[in-house]
Amino acid sequence: MEDIAVTGMGVVSPLGSDVQSLWNALVSGSSGIKHIDALEGLPVSIGGPAKGFDPTKHLSKKDIRHMDRFSQFAVFAGLDAVAGSGLKEGTYPEERIGVIIGSGAGGAFTFEEQVSIFHEKGPRRVSPLTVPMHIINIASGLLAMRLGARGPGMGVSSACATGGHAMAVAARLIQAGDADCMVAGGVEAILTPFAISAFAAMKALSTRNDEPEKASRPFDINRDGFVMAEGGAVLVLENMQRARQRGANILAVIKGIGMSQDAYHMVAPHPEGRGAVIAMKRAIEDAGISPEQVDYINAHGTSTSLNDSIETRAIKEVFGEHAYRLKVSSSKSMTGHLIGGAAGLETVICILALRNGLVPPTINLETPDPDCDLDYVPNVAERLDMKYCMNNSFGFGGQNTSIVLGRNDS
Repeated sequence: MEDIAVTGMGVVSPLGSDVQSLWNALVSGSSGIKHIDALEGLPVSIGGPAKGFDPTKHLSKKDIRHMDRFSQFAVFAGLDAVAGSGLKEGTYPEERIGVIIGSGAGGAFTFEEQVSIFHEKGPRRVSPLTVPMHIINIASGLLAMRLGARGPGMGVSSACATGGHAMAVAARLIQAGDADCMVAGGVEAILTPFAISAFAAMKALSTRNDEPEKASRPFDINRDGFVMAEGGAVLVLENMQRARQRGANILAVIKGIGMSQDAYHMVAPHPEGRGAVIAMKRAIEDAGISPEQVDYINAHGTSTSLNDSIETRAIKEVFGEHAYRLKVSSSKSMTGHLIGGAAGLETVICILALRNGLVPPTINLETPDPDCDLDYVPNVAERLDMKYCMNNSFGFGGQNTSIVLGRNDS
């Protein structure tokens, strides 16, 4: 594929809502998982709330009242990403800049609040802003309004692979010539009582309520589910030639993209990891490199029984003996699982790892599962001079993305 330049990044996360704070927490092995008072009394009362998020940085109080929390995340991270990219008014024609922001659930806070009002006070008390605050595509629309971007725009949703698909579609639009610059990523804000109760009913979440910081433990034999978190990330993607022409600081390069579907089960991954294998192979082929050239994988690594062992199996099928030489880690051990915001945030983490030559650890990996026998960089960050890394994201419904990233000199 034609290389795509990454020139800006903005984040909201349980470890910090600026890129440097996020990175400092990651390499120190910090956890962003906490007890949440609003969840007290539920089967699960822990999660990863956004840290350092101040919507008033970019939004007025009136704006905040009229925007669901997930849209606030999108605008906050998006404007930070654009500021960091050095884009100015007139850098590109407005019709050559697009926005794609995804979310798994959209405006969950708004939906829960308004359904409660409907039942308690009747239909006439439901807010007329319910629909525009709740719909998934409103996040991309609101960010586009702030940027004056009139190129391709949409919301995408594929559960935990959402941010990966947003970036993949954005990159393909640039390659197709439909845009010169795309602002793309994923966000999620579902640390709500109903959402937590629904995921808990599936037995998907860790119930380690008494030890929040130890609850997310990918690849560990004692893992008991993932930990819900909120936030996400937005990235500025540009046509490589045009980014160089304008003298942009190119943070990393999207080299290859792989997308697939399991076509197997509503929530369980294929037992042989077939979809994951297809996505990883396609990304490597698209990048025009060999599997042996990949140095690091930021795994989907959810801390669930099925995902971690099946993802390990899929990695071994794709990489063969090289799988045992790879560094593989799950940043979800520290951030929790941001659902639709996960892939965007973890792409930022991959870029930071590439640029700093340092692999974030998998914390809480105390007793490895025998079925998970790769080098998961347990508990302490490791130095690694890497040229290429991969970000895996696999969603409910069996929808998968893998993205290969390289240094600007790759």
